[in-house]
Amino acid sequence: MTRLPRITAKEVFNALQRNGFEVIRTRGSHHFLHRPGSGIVTVSIHPGEIIKPKTLKSILNQAGLTVDELIDSL
Repeated sequence: MTRLPRITAKEVFNALQRNGFEVIRTRGSHHFLHRPGSGIVTVSIHPGEIIKPKTLKSILNQAGLTVDELIDSL
């Protein structure tokens, strides 16, 4: 199993957009993304802050992506 990368929320946000997710709304620093066939994914973007591994795993579960798919879209 591939290890989770140490990346910022902005990098995760951009990777999700490359995987077909679109922003449906924004509230403060929280960006809500959706892709047809999946649920809503919430990413909280704070400048320069590395996402904790547990939070990144939660985002990937919401998005229905694997770690390898995330790494390929970075």
